[in-house]
Amino acid sequence: MKYIKLSIIVLSIIIFSCSKEKDLPTVITSPNNTIQIDFNLTEKGVPSYKVSFENEEVIKTSTLGFNLKDFPDINEDFEIINSTTNSFNETWQMPWGEQLDVVNNYNELIIELQETVAPNRKINIVFKAYDDGIGFRYEFPEQDNFIEIFITDENTQFNLTEDYKTFWIPGDWDIYEHLYSTTKFSKIDALKYRDHSNLAQTQIPENSVNTPVTMVGKSGLHLSFHEAALVDYSGMTLKVDTLNLSMQSGLVGSRNQDYKVKRTLPFHTPWRTIHITKNAPDLIESNLIVNLNEPNKLGDVSWIKPTKYTGIWWEMHLGKSTWDMSAKQDMTTHTTQAKPHGKHGATTKNAKAFIDFSAKNNIGAVLIEGWNTGWEHWIGFEDREGVFDFVTPYPDYDLQEVVRYGKEKGVEIIMHHETSAATETYTKQQDTAFALMQSLGIHAVKTGYVGKILPKGEYHHGQYMVNHYNNTVEKAAKYQVAINAHEPIKATGLRRTYPNTISREGLRGQEFNAWASDGGNPPEHISIVAFTRMLSGPIDFTPGIFDIKFDKYKKDNQVNTTIAQQLALFVVIYSPVQMAADLIENYEANLEAFQFIKDVGVDWKQTQVLNGEIGDFVTIARQERETGNWFIGSITDENSRELNINLDFLEEGQSYSAIIYKDGNNAHWNDNPLALDIETVTVTKDTKLTLNLAQGGGAAISIIKQ
Repeated sequence: MKYIKLSIIVLSIIIFSCSKEKDLPTVITSPNNTIQIDFNLTEKGVPSYKVSFENEEVIKTSTLGFNLKDFPDINEDFEIINSTTNSFNETWQMPWGEQLDVVNNYNELIIELQETVAPNRKINIVFKAYDDGIGFRYEFPEQDNFIEIFITDENTQFNLTEDYKTFWIPGDWDIYEHLYSTTKFSKIDALKYRDHSNLAQTQIPENSVNTPVTMVGKSGLHLSFHEAALVDYSGMTLKVDTLNLSMQSGLVGSRNQDYKVKRTLPFHTPWRTIHITKNAPDLIESNLIVNLNEPNKLGDVSWIKPTKYTGIWWEMHLGKSTWDMSAKQDMTTHTTQAKPHGKHGATTKNAKAFIDFSAKNNIGAVLIEGWNTGWEHWIGFEDREGVFDFVTPYPDYDLQEVVRYGKEKGVEIIMHHETSAATETYTKQQDTAFALMQSLGIHAVKTGYVGKILPKGEYHHGQYMVNHYNNTVEKAAKYQVAINAHEPIKATGLRRTYPNTISREGLRGQEFNAWASDGGNPPEHISIVAFTRMLSGPIDFTPGIFDIKFDKYKKDNQVNTTIAQQLALFVVIYSPVQMAADLIENYEANLEAFQFIKDVGVDWKQTQVLNGEIGDFVTIARQERETGNWFIGSITDENSRELNINLDFLEEGQSYSAIIYKDGNNAHWNDNPLALDIETVTVTKDTKLTLNLAQGGGAAISIIKQ
């Protein structure tokens, strides 16, 4: 990791004195002084904090603490034994990302606490104030008579000052694939989403929300609550008190033990984060989450290649082909002995067809799902351990030949490891599977965890799985393998520390349009996702569906956008790996529109959010690192819009050819989704463009230097 600038300024010396001293600092402000954090102890010695933005309170006094098993709770009788403030300012570079240079500038307050009564435990609370938000975490230093901790819950409060308009999904312990609801905070009701018919697994034990959860106030203030650097800890939901307009951290648990987190001291928790901005675009441009993570631990990661990819995937969701090679058999019947049904998608022939298409169209990789044995038994069986073999292909798929052919054509293969949530099977095979990939020169794998977690009683977002996901990333790095996780733990900025964490799902993706019984993702979906889920990190959403209605395969399902919006998503949604998800024949039938997918970048020098309102619309411009060319994506919800954008971010004195892919006359996400106009104009930094977006529509623009 290259550091351009690094400066650390000590604002106050360490003061060794008791809590009765008046000169211990307990307040910190952001570098531009817009955000202020005040720490305090209540009369009972309960730690608390409050947050102000431009001198207006945005988080009222909120308490901090823990419930513990077999030990007194950590919540009162504390005194401040020391406090320190520091300032930090650096600029670091992303090896891949939304931008090249990242400014990491904050002021820090460290509060050291100790109980005034036995057992006199010590705990530190560290606050970091940025210009666009805050982060804070608990630190448990090494100490006598306090070796191990069993946390039954964490009691971090967020007391709000008004009944915010809130964009939320329920606090599901097992999945993030819910549609976003838009309600007043006081109207949040997560429990009504229990046992959703479209989900492979779900567990919603209380009225809570998952993070990031984003809110908009009456004055236009924007808040988003999340966490950063989630390591060896349980994922955090936020329990909702609709009457008192308050949230409190609720850790994901397990049915296998009566605690939620087990740690040995010393350790620290993940950061609890709050984005605080005046408008929606600033939320997307913030680097708060990645900045709260440690620098790159892997060293040289030049083997990680941002890329577009095609693959054998969408056709299975349509029903054109299948992951399995043969009909489901009794569990005692070996896959290779079963009779093929003739619809298997991952054949050598089909893989080569995708390689040929990708090589011809500037697409660097191909994903092949269903290549390995075990798919006949991967779901629907209570005991799925031992089902999948991550090194043995089906008889109709020649792995070595496909890889050889891809290299000949200049196209890499993306491996696929669906675990069926059988974690022990996957853990045992990882070294062998990653070694196979390394021997073949394959550097990326899409992992999947569909179904209820095995061992039974664990949930996708609990400490057990947090460790499984993170251990997988670390192990894969040893074999120069990058992970794109589906059914994952939430993104919390660890891509900075482990850059082989290239992308993940963690939201309701494109596939729901192909088979969900509730009508699929509504037109507003991504205009909410951009300001919620995307704040946490890259999204593997699989855009680029051209056959919007796919009546040939599923007459009752469709994509609920125009084709112009599908193009725009390649810019609006950030991921260093972007799938052109549709079938080859649908792209070949519309090569004019496909030109944008051929041209658009995936690795960016800088990103600018030109406009946006959560749930309504957003326009994002990104500059490609390698070429300096710009690409713009603009999308809207179910309402048509006229948006004016300035191109003043372009280089002075440089002319560009702008190819604009826009909704055609009478375009409509349902009635006329394929109406698309393409025009080319010359633009400069003085140009202003007017974009007319249809209902559920969008616009995609390539801006190429002349």
